Order: sequence, then C-alpha cells, then structure tokens
Amino acid sequence: MTYCLGLINRFGIVMGADSRTNAGVDYISAYRKLFDFSLAGERVILLCTSGNLSMSQGVIHQIRRDLRAEEGDSLHRLGSMYDLAEYIGVKIRQCQERDRLWLEKDSIDYQCNFLLGGQILGEEPQLYLIYPQGNYIQATKETPFLQIGETKYGKPLLDRTITYDTPLEAMAKCALLSIDSTMKSNISVGPPINLVMYEADSLTVRHKLTLRLGDPYLAKMRGQWESYVRHAFESMPNVEWEAEQLDSGEQILID
Repeated sequence: MTYCLGLINRFGIVMGADSRTNAGVDYISAYRKLFDFSLAGERVILLCTSGNLSMSQGVIHQIRRDLRAEEGDSLHRLGSMYDLAEYIGVKIRQCQERDRLWLEKDSIDYQCNFLLGGQILGEEPQLYLIYPQGNYIQATKETPFLQIGETKYGKPLLDRTITYDTPLEAMAKCALLSIDSTMKSNISVGPPINLVMYEADSLTVRHKLTLRLGDPYLAKMRGQWESYVRHAFESMPNVEWEAEQLDSGEQILID
C-alpha cells in the first residue's frame, strides 16, 4: 500500500508520496512513487503512482519510451493537461490489458492509480486523478486536493485545513502532516517521503524534498503536532450530559 496526495490552489501545486510498497514482518521494500517529467520554461509535469507496482512501473516505462521517440504522442508533445490525462489513461489500460488475465489467475490485484499535476504554458495549473480504468477527474476550487492509496487517515486534516487561498508553504506543511498521520496509523505507509512544491506560472520546479527514516525535521514535526493535538484535546470542555426527569422529581444521568 502507499499514500500519495496532490493539493492545488491559486498559488500553485504541492504533491507528496511515501515510498513503501510492502510491510511484512521480515520484508519491507521501498520504491519511488513521485516522478518529475518537466521541461523548464515550457511545462511542469508531476506524477504520483499507487497500486500494483509492476503495473505502475510498466506505465512509467512506456511514458519514458515515448519521450525518447522522435515522433508520436508523449508528455512533452501533447498540447494540454487534459490531453496528458487522456494519454496516461490509455497507457494504464494498455498495461492492464496485457497482464490482467495472468495476474487474475493468482488473485493478484492488478489495478493502479495516478495523480497528474502541473501546468503547460498558456494554461492554468491543473491536478487530475486517473483511475485504473483510464478515466479521470480534476481537482476544483471546491475540492482542492486529491489522494490515492491509503487515503483515510490523512484526509481529515486536509478537510479541516486546505482551501483555495491557503498559502503554498502552508499547503506543503499540511501535505507532510497528512502523510505523517497516515504513517502513524498504518505500517504499510512509510519513508522516504518525497515532496514537490510548484509555484503557479513559474513553469519550473524549484522546491523538492526527500525525508528519510529518522530525518530530524520529520521527527520534530511529528513531536510538535502530537503535542499540539494533545493540548487541544485537553483544553476541550467536558461533555455536558443531558439529564432525564423522573416522575418523583429526581434526576438521573443517562448512561
């Protein structure tokens, strides 16, 4: 399992991903799941992957093969982010169609999901979630973040914090906290964590970060967040229990 997320608003895009692909008692593996295919000054293209590793690696291999080709569709030749989402959806279907029957014979989940974020010169920044079937949805002002993988533990923080006007640096902190909250609750999500922050209309990625196991900033952030949450919890007023009136005029508390 994995956890990847993308956040977008008027100031730009933040995308983050863990690297864990298996978490057994005696076997833990990690592979990069956030990829940068940008052309500085022309287009920024960021991809995150989750799901079956062989499938997602197959899609990434086909994408890189097309980039090396001198003609045909590729991430660097298509003219819009919408076209890129369509192109990646086709690649997902092709890989799954090739291997699906063989994986199904052994009851192996063959599906994979992608997050596509970025900007092409002449367009606004955009963020897409591309499903295993090849179709996709786009993030909006009302829903400025998308997630794939183990999404449930990191979502409450995003719901309470992120808006279309959140400063970009604050979005980056929120993304890291969302990933850390997921790691705290699910052993199948773990470091290294990769994070990218893109400033709208800059058409170049200036901010990248990799946080490995034991990184001092990651430990400091987790410690402070847990302390603040604990303090907020302890500051909450006690529950005001309702009372039920008896015929005799006595009161009992409802259990």
